[in-house]
Amino acid sequence: MQITSVNIRRIEKENSRMKGIASVLIDDCFAVHDIRIIQGDNGLFIAMPSRLQNGEYRDIAHPINQETRKLFEDAIFEAYNNAEVKVAFEKVVEEPVSEVTEEPAEELTEESTE
Repeated sequence: MQITSVNIRRIEKENSRMKGIASVLIDDCFAVHDIRIIQGDNGLFIAMPSRLQNGEYRDIAHPINQETRKLFEDAIFEAYNNAEVKVAFEKVVEEPVSEVTEEPAEELTEESTE
């Protein structure tokens, strides 16, 4: 088995332990989406896609052995470390308002209306 592609969407959200979402392509023929990259107390780890069933989260897809899990982790962490940070907010720029001075209008005379 070979991981042929990893796509990362980094998440930069204050006070969030989730740091990104990964999609992995295996042997150019099988994709696993929604692998979460989470900041734990001892560093980053991955959480495989899961769903809530009977009050418990159950993995939808997951590695069967430690060797395969390490293969996933290494590929995902390498891609994560090389991914560009895409900030999910717009920068608001406030420009100073220039002062407007009012000047009286010129008086109309007969000469200016001719």
